[in-house]
Amino acid sequence: MAEKRTSVFENGLIWFGAAVSIAEILTGTYFAPLGFGKGLLAIILGHIIGCSLLFFSGLIGGYTRKSAMETVKMSFGNIGSLLFAVLNILQLVGWTGIMIYDGALAANGVWSIGQWVWCLVIGVLIVLWILIGIKNLGKVNTVAMGALFLMTLVLSFLIFGEGTLQSAAGETISFGAAVELSVAMPLSWLPLISDYTREAEKPVKATAVSAVTYGVVSCWMYLIGMGAALFTGESDIAQILLKAGLGVIGLLIVVLSTVTTTFLDAYSAGISSESVSNKINGKWMAVAATVIGTLGAIIFPMDNITDFLYLIGSVFAPMIAVQIATYFILKTDSSKHSFSAVNIVVWLIGFIIYRFLMNVDIPLGNTLPDMAITVIICIAANKIFNKKQ
Repeated sequence: MAEKRTSVFENGLIWFGAAVSIAEILTGTYFAPLGFGKGLLAIILGHIIGCSLLFFSGLIGGYTRKSAMETVKMSFGNIGSLLFAVLNILQLVGWTGIMIYDGALAANGVWSIGQWVWCLVIGVLIVLWILIGIKNLGKVNTVAMGALFLMTLVLSFLIFGEGTLQSAAGETISFGAAVELSVAMPLSWLPLISDYTREAEKPVKATAVSAVTYGVVSCWMYLIGMGAALFTGESDIAQILLKAGLGVIGLLIVVLSTVTTTFLDAYSAGISSESVSNKINGKWMAVAATVIGTLGAIIFPMDNITDFLYLIGSVFAPMIAVQIATYFILKTDSSKHSFSAVNIVVWLIGFIIYRFLMNVDIPLGNTLPDMAITVIICIAANKIFNKKQ
């Protein structure tokens, strides 16, 4: 029996769902101090950078038919890739907790029955999504995405149609830092896009549609957040929906968007765990990630995620830089070896450079210069090492 592949349309739906999230809307509120024009420019620039990297990352998985963490083995070796598999599982469990926390907080703002209750409700729905499975979610996803699309249109109209532009309060943010904050969200998806593009019927088209769909919709979410702060003076989405009399619809937006996005994090945590050991069942590991994330959302406060986003950038920007250099330019494959010491050292240098650049205000953010430097170092180091070999 032939293996079922996902269509270009299904891949588009998956990444539409990934982008529609309360976490993205909340991140968008941080851009308000820049004003509408500069804020919008920072959002667009950051997403062009981040989604270009998302495309190249997904393309590797689409071409090789390997999961995200399996493609990492091609650059860092079988044992070397375990570092990134473990880091990826940790960031995905972290994201699962953050998404459930944000969703429950907003849902409780619309219908106050207890934040922990909403954490459990959202957690159970995510588990249901996982058990249905990525290949059987076609019709369910189509209905869910249609509902989300209509509801976010309503939310956009409420903010931009009826609000008036006002000055934003809150902490100031530089243009470069805002660009980096915009790059950070698509960057957080880099270590898992191949988990979906590897199943695509048409890898190149599916990857392009995934990156573009995510980029456009993510910009829209950021814009809703920034618009909420600038046009209504309110950064709490639940309060905006309540003031507009959209209690039930608002609740649906919050819960559905949280489930469709967080499902991808939990599912990929399961896929990544299979790279660590072939004895692990990915589906049940995804369920375990959801349970841990739900408990974390109930127990710990997770209000400010900017440091978490920058940490993800510093780990995964140099990782994908090494992958791009080795796969597309050097055309080498280390998956038959245990460890690629050269590429691990290059990644570590890239990580240190990123952390250093965080103290420098660069108009285009830290990711682009860090990756450019890492790619150059990677090519040079590999050429020198291969010559000696």
